[in-house]
Amino acid sequence: MTVEAYMARLAGMVERELDGVLPAGWDVPARLREAMMYSLKAGGKRVRPVLVLAAAEAVRGDGSASEAAMPAACAVELVHTYSLIHDDLPAMDNDDFRRGKPTNHRVFGEAMAILAGDALLTHAFHLIAEAALSGRLSADAALAITADLARLAGASGMVGGQAADILGEQGVTTLEELRYIHLHKTADLIVFSLTAGGRAAGASAGQIEALAEFGRRLGLAFQIRDDMLDVIGDERRLGKKTGSDERSRKVTWPYLAGLEASRDEVERLTREAKEMLREAGLRKPDLLIGIADYLMRRDR
Repeated sequence: MTVEAYMARLAGMVERELDGVLPAGWDVPARLREAMMYSLKAGGKRVRPVLVLAAAEAVRGDGSASEAAMPAACAVELVHTYSLIHDDLPAMDNDDFRRGKPTNHRVFGEAMAILAGDALLTHAFHLIAEAALSGRLSADAALAITADLARLAGASGMVGGQAADILGEQGVTTLEELRYIHLHKTADLIVFSLTAGGRAAGASAGQIEALAEFGRRLGLAFQIRDDMLDVIGDERRLGKKTGSDERSRKVTWPYLAGLEASRDEVERLTREAKEMLREAGLRKPDLLIGIADYLMRRDR
């Protein structure tokens, strides 16, 4: 199976699970439910939940841990989707399109978009807790995954990276400052995805740390590649306009270092990430290594 086919198969599993992620029997205002599902089911690469499931398989050696890992896979996609809804708001990036569709606030209004994001974030934690209560995931794993998600998606993680991005707009002058933003705004959720999959599959402490180091490098490479695609990407493939960073005077890796140096950095980080994984004693690391190569050369 090719890496693309493997990722597509895992993404399909996640898509089916997301269809019923918000119980039909819950008394949720129809407009709020619609706004939540509009962005959650808008498509996308599903990279983060795929990494959860792939990490679980890498640890266990087969797909037997996917049932235990799926709640965390859905949870991280809910958190990622909430962050995109809020990122697109006029007070943040003020974007009109996401994944080729009008952004949430353009369809449902700013207030409902904010609430949809809030509800997705809150529900992510419910999914992990419910998995433990139902016996789908061990209580110890659920506690560790919950703590990781709160930290890596919160003030010292993704939200902190978003705040640093806002505070540093037009004031970021060094690659080190930009590295901090990328590591927290983007890489921390990728770190969570990998360690959550590992925890669900019963990884050792050493394997969890190796997965986290792999994720930090992979996440940084992923964001630098995103910065590059805003310059060289195909709008039809990306589902959004290119050149937005330059128009908004946003400091990016290519802006500071140039395209060639950015490409070299992506290759270096990916190489180091793969080395970390090969030394982790995982039963089946090859597919995760293949995903790292795929993300390095992606065009959308």
